[in-house]
Order: sequence, then structure tokens, then C-alpha cells
Amino acid sequence: MLVELVDELAGGAREAAWPSIQRDIGLSYFQIGLLIGVPALLSGVLEPLLGLLAGSSRRRLLVIAGGALFAASLLLTAASTGFWMLLLSFVLFYPASGAFVNISQAQLMDQDPGRRDQNMARWTFAGSVGALAGPLTLGLSGTWPGWRGLCGMIGAASVAILILAARAAFPRRGLRVSDDSRATDTPPTLAAGLRALRSALRNGEVIRWLVLLELANLMLDVLTGFLALYLAEAASVTPAQAALAVSAWAGAGLLGDFLVIPLLEKVPPLRMLRISAAAAAVLYPCFLLAGPLAVKLVLVALLGLLRAGWYAVLQARLYASLPGQSGVAIAVTTLSGSMGALVPMALGALAQAAGLPAAMWLLLAAPAALLVGLPWKGGR
Repeated sequence: MLVELVDELAGGAREAAWPSIQRDIGLSYFQIGLLIGVPALLSGVLEPLLGLLAGSSRRRLLVIAGGALFAASLLLTAASTGFWMLLLSFVLFYPASGAFVNISQAQLMDQDPGRRDQNMARWTFAGSVGALAGPLTLGLSGTWPGWRGLCGMIGAASVAILILAARAAFPRRGLRVSDDSRATDTPPTLAAGLRALRSALRNGEVIRWLVLLELANLMLDVLTGFLALYLAEAASVTPAQAALAVSAWAGAGLLGDFLVIPLLEKVPPLRMLRISAAAAAVLYPCFLLAGPLAVKLVLVALLGLLRAGWYAVLQARLYASLPGQSGVAIAVTTLSGSMGALVPMALGALAQAAGLPAAMWLLLAAPAALLVGLPWKGGR
């Protein structure tokens, strides 16, 4: 849980700091799109292999190595003075997060397969705490420590969490890469993992959850990444106000993620997603069309509540569609994520040509995809 918290702390601080980063380094919208999209695209080559190699005796090593690179990349971000140095730090951060965070998540899913939805909701809540703390700290701290100092401090904190993660138990229960390759002290071979990956990519249910995860992400990470910039352009807010607005979005998401944990015990998860997606499909256009900043903040907070549970339920269903194959689940998720990395690049290019307010309408595809793609009774 602490691994997820520090990852989202770093991500939340960075998303809220985009106006300041853009000003300090002199970035265009297209360069920002590249900074968001290129590292994810490149990590899509490496992270699937990490997932396939995350066997019983390799998980600890991968988590420790990923954590060390995670801390180093944050320190490099803090020291960046130009676009290329910043891009290098992001390129290092993405696969480091893949090893440090994703493999820890897979371990959590393996420990209690019968409660994946609930455990993923708790994992998401821990991340939401970090996603709120990052921009809130940045917005309230003023000029010091600034985005550079905050990245450096988060990097130092991740070292302490890495030490705890290295001492944690890594049970071998349920670790396999294929239906006939059960967990042993010998890690699964890469060839067996590639065969399992190919089989997973032919599974219709796996494809369903991958597509829904990537489209739902439009109103999760993609909206978070462009929210501060959108408010700075559409509502002419200061960087500090933009950071506090991202805090309101993250705070509402934190409350929603907390409420989802008991809600999942009483309401069928897919029904909850359909209802929230329908409400988001109405509120998001209202948010874009609203004029006063106060109205936009209220609407973005409501959207933050509504999108709670989207990632948790969809990701848990992906793991459920690959029972006992959590390493393969990591691989297919990161593989599809590399394709999804094209979205912020395209959004940045469109914003450069037509303006960011116009480009933000594309994010309405997220609730629409959930309404169309979630299975109803009978699984259709």
C-alpha cells in the first residue's frame, strides 16, 4: 500500500506542477504531450517482459531494482534544466514504476483471489491519498520547496519505503504464467510467458477489460494530466490556483475511493460503474461549458467522486479473467498501456492546433465506453 501511495504522490505532484514546469523549462503543449506519452510508449516494450519474468523467486529482485530506479528518476526530475533531461527522467520513471508498483499490485491480487474487487479498491484508496497529498502540498507550499524540491523529497521518501518493501514477505501462492505452469521455486521461462501472453491476447474477455481500462483512463490519468493546464487556459488561474484545483479533484477522488470500499460489499460492481458512467456523461460537458471558476471546481469535484471505482473494478476484472496468471495480467496491461500512451500525445498535438478547451471534449469517450462496453446479464 505504501508503494502505491508514494507512486501516486509523485504523479499527483507532477500533474499539478505542469504550469510551473512549463514556465520554468519553456515547454510547448506538444512537448508536454511527448513528456506524457513517449515514456509510456517506450516502457510498453520493457514492462510486459517484467511481468512475464515476475516469477516466484524474481519478484523481490524486480521490486527492489524498480524501487531504486524509481528514487533515482525522481531525483533526476528535480535536477532537470531542459526538455531532454526531463524526458530522460520520465523515461526512467515509467519502467521503474512498472517494476516497483505493478508487481506489488500483482502480489496483492494473488494473496486473496476471492476479494480482488475489494483489495483493488483499498489499493486505489492508498493511491488516492498520495494523489491528493502531492498537489495539495505543492499548492500550499508556495515558492518553496517548489516542484523541484518536492520531487527530491518524494525520491528520498521512496528510499525508506523501498527498504520496507525489501523486507516484506513475498508468498508464492498462485504465481504462474500459463494454465499448466504452476508456481515453483523455479521462475517461469520467458518462452512460456510469451505463449501465455499470446493466448491472453486472443481471449475476448481479456480484450474487453483492456479496452475499457484504456478508454476509462481518459477520465482518470489523462484528465488529471491536463486539468491544471486546461484551467490555466480556460479560466486564467494562477499556477498555485491550478494546483489547488487539482487538489479538489484528487480530494473528491479520495473520498470516492474511500466510499467505494464498503459500497462494493453491497452493490454489484458493474452496476455501480454503469450508474457512475451515466452521471459522468452528463456532468463532464457541463464542466467544459461552465464559465465561472467556482462552478467548474464544483463540477470537477463531482466528477472526481463519480470516477471512483472505475480503475479498481476494471483492473480486478482483468486479473479475474486470467486466474493465477498475475504476471501475464501485468504484461497485457502494460502492452495495452503503450498503445494508450498515444492518446496524450494526440491530445497535446490537437491542443497545439485547436486549443486545449476544444481538445478536452475527446475525454467524453470514457463514460461512453463504459456504458457501451460493460457486460450485462449473460456477459454480453
